Amino acid sequence: QVQLVESGGGLVQAGASLRLSCAASGRTFSTLFMGWFRQAPGKEREFVAAIRWSGGSTYYADFVKGRFTISRDNAKNTVYLQMNSLKPEDTAVYYCVADYSLGGGFPREYRYWGQGTQVTVSS
Repeated sequence: QVQLVESGGGLVQAGASLRLSCAASGRTFSTLFMGWFRQAPGKEREFVAAIRWSGGSTYYADFVKGRFTISRDNAKNTVYLQMNSLKPEDTAVYYCVADYSLGGGFPREYRYWGQGTQVTVSS
């Protein structure tokens, strides 16, 4: 019901910044939640951040420590992940995710995934 296309990944040095973008298309976004997961080589996927499309409420993983900010642009149907002060341990494939939650709470799981964008942070 929703298609996701990520962009903005790249190779940067530690301390640099990147902004990932996720363009969404599909049904209306009234009950849509979107977010980001990441998966480093040899590690499990982990949750990074999520945002409620209606109202813009956000939720972050503890390891973000204020470095990452998730936001949305309603006019462009796009969600962003601003990543500052990047560390080598942030190196991973970052996936845009989405799901619907009629109850209003953040989904426990996300059924719609993008193809991912590579973020590599060198030391």
